[in-house]
Amino acid sequence: MDRKNFAFDRINFILLAVGMIIVIIGFIMMSGGGTDDHSFNPAIYSAMRIKVAPAVCFIGFVSMVYAIIRKPKDVAADNDVMTESNVEK
Repeated sequence: MDRKNFAFDRINFILLAVGMIIVIIGFIMMSGGGTDDHSFNPAIYSAMRIKVAPAVCFIGFVSMVYAIIRKPKDVAADNDVMTESNVEK
């Protein structure tokens, strides 16, 4: 099987999964009880919900973009270089 035709390698998929997990954690941090018509819950303005959780989500999205943009190393080219250097000796 020719591996050089794949756009992603194993590391790309791992980075993508880690980024997705970070985004999910950020959204979980943002969730919680809200307010209704009869009561006000000041916890909706907590620092975790309005500052930390969006920053965590942003870091997760940036890591997912990096995982998509990252170019995997070409295994076949590395093997060719190794073979040529062995022939020269």
